[in-house]
Amino acid sequence: MQKTPNSVGRLNWDDLKYFLEVARTRTASTAARRLDVDYTTVSRRIRALEQGMGALLFEKSRNAGFVLTPEGQRLLSYAESLESTLQAACEQVSGTSLALSGHLRIGATEGFGSYFVTAQMSRFQDRYPHISVDILPVPHFISLSRRDADIAIALERPERGPYVCSRLCDYRLRLYATPGYLERQGPVERREDLAGRAFITYVDDLAFSPELLYLEDVIPGAVTHLRSTSVIAQYHAALQGRAMAILPCFLAGPDPRLVEVLPGQVEVTRQFWMYYREDLRKLKRIALAAEYLRDSAEHNRAFLLGESREMSFLPD
Repeated sequence: MQKTPNSVGRLNWDDLKYFLEVARTRTASTAARRLDVDYTTVSRRIRALEQGMGALLFEKSRNAGFVLTPEGQRLLSYAESLESTLQAACEQVSGTSLALSGHLRIGATEGFGSYFVTAQMSRFQDRYPHISVDILPVPHFISLSRRDADIAIALERPERGPYVCSRLCDYRLRLYATPGYLERQGPVERREDLAGRAFITYVDDLAFSPELLYLEDVIPGAVTHLRSTSVIAQYHAALQGRAMAILPCFLAGPDPRLVEVLPGQVEVTRQFWMYYREDLRKLKRIALAAEYLRDSAEHNRAFLLGESREMSFLPD
């Protein structure tokens, strides 16, 4: 693309919305759906922005879609900063009513997102009914750089990035089985009784975090014939009474169909980390949601550590 002397006055700042969506989704069609416009509008806006900037911002790849060029990468950081600054300015200028409204998206690990975050955030909306929330409980890594979510809850602290990060909570996992399984296979009274028993666990080479590969460390030589990338699938498999599984206490503890095996002897402690982009720090809805999740986790400390079988909620 031939470069021409660019001028801020020639730029249509609204085009940056289209640029950001294409950069995050890597497809013009998905960006069009998010922006509620047609494909040709997105393409036209991107071309207009490139002409205004005098630079090629995307390269098209059959396999990877719209890939940012080095110029596009540089523009992305500025565009995201402008987006966050504009949102924060609108909140500050428009007052409390706007600050307590808007939309946010929370990405979390599958089990914690499904069984804890979703329940807690449903009560959050009692307090802030004008803040809409998307919750993404997924068995894979959440990318904040692609804006998959505004807030991420993960098993590991991010190694790098412009993030506001804090340790959300500790949680425990224990060994569970159905009473029927223990009746058929015989009681487990000591660790030696686990030899030759069947276990359900993760698919090693598909586990999205090394923090999930705890079975071999806790029970060396464990026999596993059924594996899944989903902790919820493991939980439902354990309910079939054919094998045992190490499961989060917040998931298996409240279920009367499962019992702990070797209480106090087979136990794993892990952490959840919560983080969001530094440029979102000033957004009131992000701060409110993060604070609510921290308070909810602290309020449920005993539940998450397996010392209580009942989840509780913050007072209204």
